[in-house]
Amino acid sequence: MTEAPSFRYPKKDELLGYVTQLLGFGRMYVKCSDNKIRLCQIKGSLSRYLWVGEGDLVIIRPLVVEHEKKGDVLYKYDKNTWGDLRAKGYLKDGLIQQ
Repeated sequence: MTEAPSFRYPKKDELLGYVTQLLGFGRMYVKCSDNKIRLCQIKGSLSRYLWVGEGDLVIIRPLVVEHEKKGDVLYKYDKNTWGDLRAKGYLKDGLIQQ
């Protein structure tokens, strides 16, 4: 059984993203930290325990093919951990829409 990790930072090939719109069937539009909007999906066994909603902060990995347009969601942050990301310099103010 796969379990969610307790907390993690984005690695070098991963991006931080803000979910702007849910499309259904595990797909969503995510505004990424490189100012691109990607169509992302929750893959495999992650979909069983990772419930993502609009306004959530996620880690995504761009796909190898069409890396400018698509990606996979790997992790979701709780709102109480956003301060830690800001303190470490991962979260920029322009990423989150209020």
